[in-house]
Amino acid sequence: MNTQNTMNGLNVDQMTTTVQALQDNRELAQFEFRARNTWISGGENRSTIKDFYGAGAEDTSRSTGWEFTNGEPPVLLGNNEGANPVEYLLHALAGCVTTTTVLHATARGIRIRSLSTELKGMINLEGLLALNDEVPAGYQDIAIQMQIDADCSEQELDDLLGFAQDHSPVCNTVCRPVPVRIERVSHAGRSAA
Repeated sequence: MNTQNTMNGLNVDQMTTTVQALQDNRELAQFEFRARNTWISGGENRSTIKDFYGAGAEDTSRSTGWEFTNGEPPVLLGNNEGANPVEYLLHALAGCVTTTTVLHATARGIRIRSLSTELKGMINLEGLLALNDEVPAGYQDIAIQMQIDADCSEQELDDLLGFAQDHSPVCNTVCRPVPVRIERVSHAGRSAA
C-alpha cells in the first residue's frame, strides 16, 4: 500500500522537508547547473548535461547524462539535425513555467487535473545577421498560452499563474538582464608564422 502523501505527482512530505531544510540552512539553496557543448559542423552542435552541484554537494544521482543535438532547418542553412537553440529556449521556458506552476499549486493545496502550454516567439533575423542595429538579436516577444484545469477559483488560478511567472527560474532569467560572459580558455589552432 502506497502511504506517500502526494498531490499533482509530487511527494508533499518530501517537499515540506526540503523547504524546511532550505529555511534552516540557506547555503543548501545554492545550485550550479552545467552544460558542455561540442560543435559538429555548420549549425550542428551537441550539448551534454549530467553533473551539477546542489544542496551542499556534487550530485551523484546521474550515472549517465543527456545529449541534445542543436541543428537548424534548411532555410537557416541546416539539415534539421535537431531543434535549434531558440526552439530549445521555448522548450526550457515551457518546462520551467509548467514545473513551477505545479510545485506552487501543490504548496497551495490546489489539485491540477490537466495543464498544457503552447509557446510562440518572434525573432527578426536582421538582428542576428547584423543587418539592422536597432533590431535585437533574440526574441522580440514570447507568448505562453496555458490551458489549465484545477480545483480552485479563477482568482486563485490567476494568482498562481502570476506567482509562477515571477518565480520560474527560466522565465525570470529571460525576463531580466542576466550577465553572460564568453571566456576563451584555450586556443587549439596553429600559431601565426
